[in-house]
Amino acid sequence: MDTSQFIQRDETCWEIQPKGAMRVPAIIYADAQLLQDMDQKVYEQLTNVATLPGIVEAAYAMPDAHWGYGFPIGGVAAFDPDQGGVVSAGGVGFDISCGVRTLLTGLNIAELQPHKQALADALYRKVPAGVGSKGKIHLNHKAMHGMLTGGAQWALDQGYGEPQDLERIEEHGCMAGAESHYVTPRARERQKDEMGTLGSGNHYLEVQRVAEIFDQNVAKTFGLRVDDMVISIHCGSRGLGHQIGTEFLKEMVMSAAQYQIVLPDRELACAPLNSPLGKHYLGAMRAGINCALANRQIITHLTRQAVATLFPNIHLGLLYDVSHNTCKLEQHMIDGQRKSLFVHRKGATRAFGPGHPDLPTVYKEVGQPVLIGGSMGTSSYVLCGTKESEQRAFSSACHGAGRAMSRTQASKQWQGRTLVDKLAAQGIIIRSPSMRGVAEEAPLAYKDVGAVVDIADRAGLARKVARLEPVICIKG
Repeated sequence: MDTSQFIQRDETCWEIQPKGAMRVPAIIYADAQLLQDMDQKVYEQLTNVATLPGIVEAAYAMPDAHWGYGFPIGGVAAFDPDQGGVVSAGGVGFDISCGVRTLLTGLNIAELQPHKQALADALYRKVPAGVGSKGKIHLNHKAMHGMLTGGAQWALDQGYGEPQDLERIEEHGCMAGAESHYVTPRARERQKDEMGTLGSGNHYLEVQRVAEIFDQNVAKTFGLRVDDMVISIHCGSRGLGHQIGTEFLKEMVMSAAQYQIVLPDRELACAPLNSPLGKHYLGAMRAGINCALANRQIITHLTRQAVATLFPNIHLGLLYDVSHNTCKLEQHMIDGQRKSLFVHRKGATRAFGPGHPDLPTVYKEVGQPVLIGGSMGTSSYVLCGTKESEQRAFSSACHGAGRAMSRTQASKQWQGRTLVDKLAAQGIIIRSPSMRGVAEEAPLAYKDVGAVVDIADRAGLARKVARLEPVICIKG
């Protein structure tokens, strides 16, 4: 991308001033190199977002931004319902509430080392992964309704997990306002056998070693020490979320003229937040959030069972669970006034700072854990929210490395078996039902997650706490 298109506000902040139909500026957080490496489509998509009705302050892109459907992945935008603000299915993404959950094991690397292969096998057997993967849970109509409205709380009521888990899950494990009757029979059909499964793409279950601590005080609060082992789960709402997104995008495209919305790109299809269609989408999307929260809760239960076969006396406590594909009603300061805004985060992680009322008591002094997944075979990071992030981008941060090339390009350049063998030589065990899927997720198919996280830290979006290195990776 050509940096001359921007005004550089500081070392990490690049602004596109409003022009044409843009209602607000567009801002990208990056350094010069990351910005140059971004696809020009990020520029086009972000400036298109800035034209949408009711957008507030600016359209933002995180350091891991890349081309997406409608919104760029890594895009953040807030809309005021009192100013004709809209909700966009493309601004949430197809994998509604895709997110990361990290568990503390109490083990260190020396204790795990003799059991690495056995644990990899146990996790791979216990947690289904891959395209169209099915679990052992079958949801009838009543159970489906309970899951869509209850989220992780429903899963807990079915015996999956522990009561204390809920305090360390976004929304306490249950997204209010879910309306399951707006989830179609086709979406339900796709999900009825997929609970407790990872799916495919960049989703994973990873056993990780705490390799480096950047902030000792916050790391202690989070329960992290060098050489400790943690387990991270990255997945979302599976087929149900995708179906919700697909169906409502079609409705929004067809209804744009009715609502007098001029779309610069059909993929940016949206509806006024106060319209029937906008409210219907919000109800279905919130049900999709609950689906993802329930899914990660069930996978947590399966993970605990697998680990217990080798380490029966340890307890896997929850560090945190946070999503990065959502639209949520939040309170933010705009021009000195507190406003209720609908914040879209697509491939961007909520990052509330210290003192925020929605944080668990244990994290109120240090800020929210921000869980950043790396690409296969590379580091992941734990960050924490900052007070500055409120002013920088509605308390938002990056969500991962961000793709540097398409899955098709990656599968042509690398072979899955070769990658598995190469990573094994580095001490990283990969288990996957698809070697093509492994090739698509090759480490070099993504940006350098360390560089992305450094920008997030320097920009004040979130502060670095710890770096995690992969030891075992279960992939779809």
